[in-house]
Amino acid sequence: MYEKIVILDFGSQTTQLIGRRLRELNVYCEIVPYNKFPADDLSVKGVILSGSPFSVTDPDAFKPDLSSVRGKYPLLGICYGAQYLAYLSGGKVEKGDSREYGRAALTPCDKNDLLLRGVLAKSRVWMSHGDTITQIPSGFRIVAVTGDVPVAVYKIDGEPSWGVQFHPEVFHTEEGTLILDNFLNICGMKKDWTPASFIESAVASLKEQLSNERVILALSGGVDSSVTAMLLNRAIGKNLTCIFVDHGLLRKNEFTNVLRDYEHLGLNVIGVNAAEHFYRQLAGVSDPEQKRKIIGKGFIDIFEEEARKLDNIKWLGQGTIYPDIIESLSITGMVIKSHHNVGGLPDKMRLKLVEPLRPLFKDEVRSVGRELGMMPHLINRHPFPGPGLGIRVLGDITPEKVRILQDADDIYIRMLHEWNLYNNVWQAAAILLPVRSVGVMGDERTYENTVALRAVTSTDAMTADWAHLPYEFLAKVSSEIINKVRGVNRVVYDISSKPPATIEWE
Repeated sequence: MYEKIVILDFGSQTTQLIGRRLRELNVYCEIVPYNKFPADDLSVKGVILSGSPFSVTDPDAFKPDLSSVRGKYPLLGICYGAQYLAYLSGGKVEKGDSREYGRAALTPCDKNDLLLRGVLAKSRVWMSHGDTITQIPSGFRIVAVTGDVPVAVYKIDGEPSWGVQFHPEVFHTEEGTLILDNFLNICGMKKDWTPASFIESAVASLKEQLSNERVILALSGGVDSSVTAMLLNRAIGKNLTCIFVDHGLLRKNEFTNVLRDYEHLGLNVIGVNAAEHFYRQLAGVSDPEQKRKIIGKGFIDIFEEEARKLDNIKWLGQGTIYPDIIESLSITGMVIKSHHNVGGLPDKMRLKLVEPLRPLFKDEVRSVGRELGMMPHLINRHPFPGPGLGIRVLGDITPEKVRILQDADDIYIRMLHEWNLYNNVWQAAAILLPVRSVGVMGDERTYENTVALRAVTSTDAMTADWAHLPYEFLAKVSSEIINKVRGVNRVVYDISSKPPATIEWE
């Protein structure tokens, strides 16, 4: 069992970034709801309190009992976490005249403070808060200030507890990684969380968990399911049967190409062409959430049918990763979008669930895949949603609309490769809009479809910025699509970031 840092999530948008930074420092961490601290977990070596959209003075703010944490583990409160620690001990936290948002210069007051060891004077930090600690409690000691914040960092005397009113996890805090690393040193972490160590641990755990029982796994052609298959194959070999379903919503020629790749990997794969089944179920459906659920149910139906052909299947393997879980469940109960690989399947199919990638972020999955020796073009593929083009054809789905989008998407992705731009982008997609517009092709008036191009840069998909692709490239792609894809006469480019937009349109 890995030693770990537990991050108590108070609902901040950057909670996942805290986890990402710790993983980059080769430390395993888990994010749990603010009131679900695993007090009986002996592998916990330290605790971080995240930020929050609430003020500590709000009646609905999250205010857990921290008696099982304070003084028992090294503790770091970030923004709301810092304010809550001070508030809980009798300090004053008050709303500022205006919300402080942006960079500030940090000045350490105590050069010997362990959390700020090596942090330079005037180091830039990122502030994002409306409240300020105006009076610290007895036993609290200020160890850093900024020009506008008199309590930027404090230490609690007699216990390894600190609070910072800025966000060390964001890129804009220049020495945020150093501060987090200092905290890990305070916790005595070994920093042995690596792809190789994860594979060794995961394979051993899978062998023990699965024994000689058989597993059925859904393959999508994407990184997550492919790495899951490789891990399971290393652990149980031929006891793994993979099923790759063509729901008619894959990229152009993807079904054939992916089956060929899996054959090279030595996986036991059954290919199922189920396009007609999915098109029937999706006929006339426009609501994106309903489309996701229909596609998810369609997978269940196909798996049930295929599983009945196999003997003694006990387990269902899935490529669920950490962001899937986070986006499907939140401490506020809000679901951003459903993921058909995060629940429902085992109950329906009466199979036990095995999800070896559940603790990993996307880039960690890629690192594990590289360590497993997978082919670069499989590892470096952009994320592709489980519902496929079903959520990239906006509105109702027809075979003709899918054909149009497949052709446009194929040109877009091929040209990203040709221009050596593909690996500079986290995810790229063509979107078929439910919009027709007037155009002129030759001497004829047209009234045809609009395709939107989407490309984003990101590190973990929790936040993303639109990719600043060259104008010359976009012009060439637009011309190629309009000239070669029957049914399209207009191409637009999406320049929205996440948040407020999501990466996918549906």
